[in-house]
Amino acid sequence: MKEISYGIFLDKSSGKIFTKNLVPGQRVYGESLIKIGKDEYREWVPIRSKLAAAIKKGLKQVPLSKGMKVLYLGSATGTTPSHISDIVGETGIIYSVEFSERMMREFLKLCKQRKNLIPILADARKPSSYEDLIEKVDVVYCDIAQPDETEIAIRNCNMFLDHGEYIMLAVKSRSIDVTKSPDEVYKSEIEKLKSHGVKVMDWKKLDPYEKDHAFILGRF
Repeated sequence: MKEISYGIFLDKSSGKIFTKNLVPGQRVYGESLIKIGKDEYREWVPIRSKLAAAIKKGLKQVPLSKGMKVLYLGSATGTTPSHISDIVGETGIIYSVEFSERMMREFLKLCKQRKNLIPILADARKPSSYEDLIEKVDVVYCDIAQPDETEIAIRNCNMFLDHGEYIMLAVKSRSIDVTKSPDEVYKSEIEKLKSHGVKVMDWKKLDPYEKDHAFILGRF
């Protein structure tokens, strides 16, 4: 195993990426587990996680490390949050906002085993509704399939992110505008971020792992 970014490991023989399992023996979504010495690693499957897909596509930086605080918008059942949980470790926190009660019921099962996942049932469009529950964070991660997802992400950045910190945005082009090509949508969302003072550091199309998706890394 070669560590390619903090807490993210590449198995050169298979080309697969892994995180070190914070809860040994636990599978979150049926992923493979590998034991090496005293450590256990969870495969991070790129067709199940947009961040994993971006890493596989060569995202030049993953601004996550031990002890970081992350605001995750759109946690769903917790596939990607679980890997971020592995990376930031027991001293880190992932404030996980999800609107769907059905998704949240599933996510709560994961939170019982991973104490650094903080579930918040709320509408990410209204960050003031959970303002009292969250401190300033190091990263805002947004994966919400809505036409105004970039604006939602910016709204949360303005409230919870200090300048100089990071935004990670998963863009589903077909949820934003089906009349435009994916490339046109990606360009438009990047320009929106720049207009709000975000320095776009890198971005990747996620095909073939996620069709018509892109992943954007910026600094607020």
